[in-house]
Formats: sequence, structure tokens, C-alpha cells
Amino acid sequence: MLGRLERVEAQLAEFHRRSAHRESIIDRLHEENQQFRDGLRRVILEPVVTDLLRLHDAMAREAQRMAADDPKAAKLMGSFADDVTMAVERCGYEMFPALPGEPFTTGRHAPAGTVATDDPSLDNTVAEPLSAGLLEIESGKVRRAARARLYRYQAPPAPDDAVDLALVDHHDPDPVGSE
Repeated sequence: MLGRLERVEAQLAEFHRRSAHRESIIDRLHEENQQFRDGLRRVILEPVVTDLLRLHDAMAREAQRMAADDPKAAKLMGSFADDVTMAVERCGYEMFPALPGEPFTTGRHAPAGTVATDDPSLDNTVAEPLSAGLLEIESGKVRRAARARLYRYQAPPAPDDAVDLALVDHHDPDPVGSE
């Protein structure tokens, strides 16, 4: 009877080992399937998201341009841009703006020019946002940096360095070949 019990125990241990192996294969296949689906979703949606970003940027620029002349139309155009933002979010991405005064961050901002400033505290901060950035919600990776013009500090010329050219004597007392 003891021998029979040992065989049953060995068979049971083998059954558990094979079950654990089967579970690990199922888990690995599930993970691969998820990665495949995520990659496929990205590949399929990427052109759509790109076009939605262009549409959003154009609507936001137009709303800003119209703000002074026709505030109602600008507000409507801005609401359409907000609708595009929600469509992008349903595709798994989040749009983020470059905010005026925000410090420049490599990877999050893309410089598109500079604006001179004599205020050193503004150096390397956002002067003018141009287009929103794009963040992948699931991974947290920036897929498109927000474009902006940045402030660049330029020290004003010192008053002692300024020379009044009218006071400079342009007469050369010993012109070449005068002897």
C-alpha cells in the first residue's frame, strides 16, 4: 500500500509541475497578445492621431487669431479644438500645451525660435506656445514635444560702453604719404 501511495504522490507532483508550466505559457502568450494588440492599435491609429493633431493646431491658431475681431466665433472654434482633444484622448493619447513662463524642458518642449528679453529670470522659458505636445497615456512617453518660442536673455548695453561717434575726431594727424 505504501508503494501505491508513493506512486500517487509522484503523479500528483508531476501533475502540479505540468500545470504550473502550462500556466506560465498561458501568461506569456497573453502578455505577447497584449503587446501585439497595443502595437497594432498604435500603428492603425497613428495616422489618424497625426491628422487630428494638425486639425487641433489649425483650429487653436484660428481661434487665437479671431479672438480680437470676433470673440463668439473664436470661442466656437476653440470648442471644436477641445472636441478634437477629446477624440485624441479616446485614441490613448493626452495633449499638453506649452505654457507661457514655463521653463524649457528637453524632450517635452521643441524650440521653434527665440524672443529677446532683458529680464534674466525669463531666460529659457516659454515665450509663445505654438502647438500642443502629445503624451502616450499608457506608457507616459512624450510622442510629440510641444512647440514654442523661448525667451533668450540679452543683456542691455552698458551706458559706459556707448560711444558718441560725433565726438570722435576722425582727423588723422599724420596721413600716409604726407611728407
